[in-house]
Amino acid sequence: MTVVGSDVGTGSAIRLTIPAKAEYITLGRLALSGLSRLRDLPQETLADLKLALTEACSNSVRHAYPGREGLVEIVYDLQPDRLVIEVADDGAGFEPGGRARTEEQLVEGGLGISIIRSVADELEIGAREDGRGSRLRFVKLLVG
Repeated sequence: MTVVGSDVGTGSAIRLTIPAKAEYITLGRLALSGLSRLRDLPQETLADLKLALTEACSNSVRHAYPGREGLVEIVYDLQPDRLVIEVADDGAGFEPGGRARTEEQLVEGGLGISIIRSVADELEIGAREDGRGSRLRFVKLLVG
């Protein structure tokens, strides 16, 4: 597990890298709880964000690395007006014709994407910028 903190723009960004195993998802939730104290988020909002983060990480844990080990990277970017959370892996990605992970495939195990969509103000799902693996990014706007 790796944790790296830095300031991005006028916000505070934290990068957490965990093994792609279900038992490590709790660490992502704990990091979110700690970060939320910088903004004093309402408990209901924090609970919703934890659920969305759990669903995003669970998709990587379940689908990214069939039959092998891998890593899941979580980036939390706390900005003055929003919290941006990105979950990425370099496992089986979204390439058409390959072992593609479409939105429909991500929902197979449950209502994960629907839950994230209901919590977030913005949602992006696709390949990582380097073209490897998958990236799910969601944004929660923070009310003054």
